Formats: sequence, structure tokens, C-alpha cells
Amino acid sequence: MSNPFQLCFQRLNVLRRRAAILQLLVIAWGVHHPFIFGADGVSTSAASTRFFFTSQGKTALATIDGSEPKYLNFDKPGQVTWQPGSCFRDGRRVVVLSMEPRRDGPGRPFEEFYTQTPTHLWQYDLESGSLEEICTKDRIAPFTTPALLISDDRLLIQVVKNKVGQIYSVRLDGSDASEFTKAGEGLPYGLSLSPDGKRVAFHLASPQGYQVWTSDVDGTNRIQVAAQPGHLYFGTQWSPDGQWVLYVDCLHQQDPGHDWADVCIGRPDGSGHRVLTTGQSMWFAATYGDQKTRGGGSNVPAWTIDGKILFPRRTKDAKVPWEYRVNQPDLDHFNRDFKPELARGGTQICRLDPTTDSVTVLTPENENVWDFRASQSPDGKQIVFCRAATGEAPAIWVMERDGKKPRMITRGIGDLGADHPRWIPSVTP
Repeated sequence: MSNPFQLCFQRLNVLRRRAAILQLLVIAWGVHHPFIFGADGVSTSAASTRFFFTSQGKTALATIDGSEPKYLNFDKPGQVTWQPGSCFRDGRRVVVLSMEPRRDGPGRPFEEFYTQTPTHLWQYDLESGSLEEICTKDRIAPFTTPALLISDDRLLIQVVKNKVGQIYSVRLDGSDASEFTKAGEGLPYGLSLSPDGKRVAFHLASPQGYQVWTSDVDGTNRIQVAAQPGHLYFGTQWSPDGQWVLYVDCLHQQDPGHDWADVCIGRPDGSGHRVLTTGQSMWFAATYGDQKTRGGGSNVPAWTIDGKILFPRRTKDAKVPWEYRVNQPDLDHFNRDFKPELARGGTQICRLDPTTDSVTVLTPENENVWDFRASQSPDGKQIVFCRAATGEAPAIWVMERDGKKPRMITRGIGDLGADHPRWIPSVTP
């Protein structure tokens, strides 16, 4: 029987996740009013929608008005990369993950040494600029990543010990740890919290495949939402009314590179599984760039505030420029060959109504243009997404909710790419 942690890393290698099992789902967060950058941080009393994104291992803050992004250069020695995690309800604080120099490399296998890399978790205050390390007490393992903030004082974390991944619930200081999952049952990630804060949805990489589950926030009362041989169910996001869980279905045996998937929803009580698209029409793997700027990561659909679904739909016969190496040894944790001459078609951002199955196209069909990672601002007025031409690193764009007035926000550091936009939450009273 295969080790579920090895199964997980097979998936990670295909997509070349920079932060391994760090949750990278695109979750819509945001506030109105542009921020005001002070000497020490960012004012949360400012007036427009803002979001995080990542570029070249750095985290940045941007606004929809296109002003220069602010890169967060934390003065902490020995930390190579920084990525944002869950935001607190106050719209001011955010959990941030940093990582020391990777332990894998020439002569050191990825699967064995990557998770020996120490990570650190922090609480960053956007207004004051203060940065406080959290989860330092009773450290379970060197490799610890933030999975989901379930309250203002409790966090679900992912840890890896002896190549086995597991979820724990801890206080913000790291104390009072309790098992959310058991060692060896499979690696859960892609976690999301229900609107009422009482249930968690996640997918589980197990020997039986990738399955979608819900549970109470302590891991009990688990219910299976989607599981079927030959189907890779991935990513979770609760609908705004808490009645549905959104995820994707990849037919990985026919598509070993996991390039494509279908959009699905299911009831959190395990009923009502529905496949909303056909023909594996959603771009899933989201690979991009050239030999210098190559990258990617799982691309998942996202709810809008009125219960619609945003997803990147491929054009007819679309083929990505990074071709997966079938039955070849993975020597670079990407396992793809760059063949831009064979690429064709592209992807478009679409809005799907799950009640009527109607689809509205929001971005145009352009040959060799790949739009992906779309999410809507909490006020419903803006959509942020990534756009990459064949062989180019992605840029971050913003458009109106109806697809009008698209404008590029940033190409990232040195025009080498910007990815993983995440809205910052509105202030909750």
C-alpha cells in the first residue's frame, strides 16, 4: 500500500509547490478604501480594496488602483521565503509563514530532506507593522505550516514527522495541541472554514485516493462528501450560505499531469454531489513561464458573494506549453518539458451559476493567453485574476465583476511574475 505522504508529494512534484503543503487556495477577502502606507505598516482605515500576492518568494500588498505594490521585507535573519496564510476577522492581522533555506538539493532527495527545512509562523499587524512569532511552545516538528485559522486564538497546523503529515489544533502560542487527524490515515490539506465557524472542509490524500470531507473544527464527526476510484477530488471552499462545498474532480489516470478538472459541489452532509462542468474543462495545474520563470500551483474555483462560481475554462482543444513527462523519473520536482511550439488555445475566466448551469464568459478568448486564479472582492465589485501569455510569467489583473475595465496591476519583482492574489478581509465588528 502506498504511503499517503508519498502520494501527496507526487501531486506536489507535478505542480512544483514552493511552500509544499501550505494551503494555497484562492479565498476571497478584502476591504474598501485604498491603504495608506505609514512608516511602520499599512493603515486599515484606508479606503479601497486590497490584496496580497507573492513574487519571487516575497509577499506584497497591492490595491486595485494600480499604485506601486508594497513588498514586505521583514528584518528576520535566516528566512528565505515569506507567504501569507489565514487572516484574522479584524482585517488587520494575518498569519504569515516563513521558511529557512531548503535542506534538499543536489544529493539530497526532495521527499526526504524538504520537510527537514525549519519553518516559522508569525502574526503580522498590517497597521502597526509589528511581527510576532507564534506557535513556538511545544513545537511538534521543524516543518510546520498554517492550515487554517479557526478562531482568534486557535489555529490548525500541518506538521510532518518521519515523512508522515498530520493536522493538529493548537493555541496561537503553540500550546494545548490536539490531533485533528491521526498519523498515517492520510494527509489533509486544502482546508476551509464554514461561514458559521463550526465545520471544516478539506481533501484527504489517502491510499484510497483524494477525497473531500467535512468535520467539526476539532476533527470529529467526519463526513465524506466525495470519493471515487480514479477521481482526484481536490480543494474545498464553502458557499456563502454554508449549504455547499466547492471542489474539483481530476481524472488523473487519463491526465497524469493534472492539467484539467471539472468543477463540483456537494452538500456538507455528504449528499448532493454534482459535477457542474463537462469534459474536464477547468484548468487545474496552472503551469506557466519559460525555463527561467517557470512555476505554477493548483488552481481552484471560487465562490462569489451571490453564490456563483468563478473558474478558468479552457478553449476548445487547448494544450499547455509545459508538457508533462509521462513515465519518466522526476528529477526537478516539476517533471515537464517546455514545448511552446505545441501550445494552442488558452483559458478564460467564466462565471457559473450552479442553480441553472448557465455560464457567463468574463475574459476574451485569445490564442495563447491563460487566465486563472480568479476571486471576487467581498463587496462584489471587483475580480482579481492572473494572466500569462504562453512562455511568460503571470501578471495580476483586476476587472469589474461583469468583466469590464480589465487592467494590469503588476508583473511582480523585475517583471518575473506575480501569483496567488488573496483579498484581505473587511473589518469585522
